Amino acid sequence: MVSERMKGLGTARSVIRELFEYGNARAAQIGRENVFDFSLGNPSVPSPAAVNETAIRLLQEQPDQIHAYTSAPGAADARQRFASSLDRRFGANCTADRLYLTVGAAASLCCVFNGLTCPGDEFIVFAPYFPEYKVFIEGAGAKMVLIPPEIQGFQIDFDAFEGAVSEHTKGVVINTPNNPSGVVYSKATLERLAQILTEKSAAYGHPIYLISDEPYREVVYTGVEVPWVPHLYRDTIVCYSFSKSLSLPGERLGYILVPQDVTEGDDVYAAVSGAGRSLGYVCAPSLFQQVTSLCCDLTSDIQVYETNRDLLVSSLREMGYHVVEPGGAFYLFPRSLEPDDVAFSERAKQFELLLVPGTGFGAPGHVRISYCVQTDMIRRSLPKFKALADSYK
Repeated sequence: MVSERMKGLGTARSVIRELFEYGNARAAQIGRENVFDFSLGNPSVPSPAAVNETAIRLLQEQPDQIHAYTSAPGAADARQRFASSLDRRFGANCTADRLYLTVGAAASLCCVFNGLTCPGDEFIVFAPYFPEYKVFIEGAGAKMVLIPPEIQGFQIDFDAFEGAVSEHTKGVVINTPNNPSGVVYSKATLERLAQILTEKSAAYGHPIYLISDEPYREVVYTGVEVPWVPHLYRDTIVCYSFSKSLSLPGERLGYILVPQDVTEGDDVYAAVSGAGRSLGYVCAPSLFQQVTSLCCDLTSDIQVYETNRDLLVSSLREMGYHVVEPGGAFYLFPRSLEPDDVAFSERAKQFELLLVPGTGFGAPGHVRISYCVQTDMIRRSLPKFKALADSYK
C-alpha cells in the first residue's frame, strides 16, 4: 500500500509540464523553430558573468571545503552576507540568525506552511496563483482558501477577502510580481491588505502571518516599484529564490526571512527550522550558498524581458486580445477568446502556440504566456496569434 495522494501527485504532471512535453514531441516532428512554446518560466537570459566567475574561483580556492556540509540553516558567513544586503537595499533590519537557507522558494514555502500549521488552520491565496501553493498547503495539513481574481487589474478583491478571513486563518500568501499575471501589487493595495490583517489579527486574538513569495522581486520594469512588504505589515515572512533574479533555477537556492518584528518571531523561526529538519530540507547546496551570497546584489540583464513584454502587449492588443500589462516577472495573462480557456488552449495548438490555460491558476477565461524566450521567436509567433484571433471571427 502507498499513499494515494502521493501516487496521484507523482503520476499526474501539471498542465504546464504536459504542454512542455507536448512541445518537445511536436518539435521532434516539425522542427523546434516551428513550435512556439510559451509554457515554462525558465529564464532565457544568462546569469551575470560574476556568478560563473565566483563559482570557478571558489572551486579552485576551496577544493577540499566547498562541497562540505554547512550548518542546517546555512553557512553563517553566507547568511550574514544576505542579511547585510537586505539591510543595505531595504533597511530591513534583519539578522543572520533569522535567515534559513533553502532549496529554492518551493522549499521555503513548504517549511513555512509546515512550521506554522496547527490542526484546523487555513491559508488564504489570491487568484491567479501558482498552482503548487495548493499542493504545499495541503501537504502541511492545512486548508487553502482561494479568493477569486479581480480581473480588471489583478489586484485584490478586498470584499471577497474580508469575507474569507476567519478565526482559522493562519496566514495569507501573496506573490508580487505575480506568476501568472506579471502584475505588481501597488503600495495602496498592500497597505489596505496590511490594515485588514492588523484588524483581523486583533479581532481573533492571534497573528495572521503574511507570507510574501518573492522569486520575481528584482524582475521589474521601468518605473515599477516593488514595496518591501515587512515595512508595511509587521507579521510578514519572506520566501525568496535566486532562480529568476540570477537566472539560476537549476541550482535551487533560496531563503526564508523571519524579520525581527514578527510576533513570536523566535518561535516562528524555530518552527520553520524544525520543519526543515522534518522535511529533510537542511544544508542547502553549499557551493551556491557561497556563490549567491557573494553575488546577491546583482541581477541578470532583464532588458530583453521588457522588450518582449512591450512587443507582445502592443501586438496582441492590436489583434483584439484583452491584456493587463505586467509590471514584472515574465508572464502575460490575456483573456482567452472564448470562455473555455482549456478549449482555447487546445485550439491554439492548431497554430503551434503552446499557451497554459488559466483554470489551473484559479482564473478561468485566461491563458498564461511565458515570454522569457528569444525575441525572434515572439516576432515569428505574431502571425500565429493573429491567425488564432481570426479563427474566432
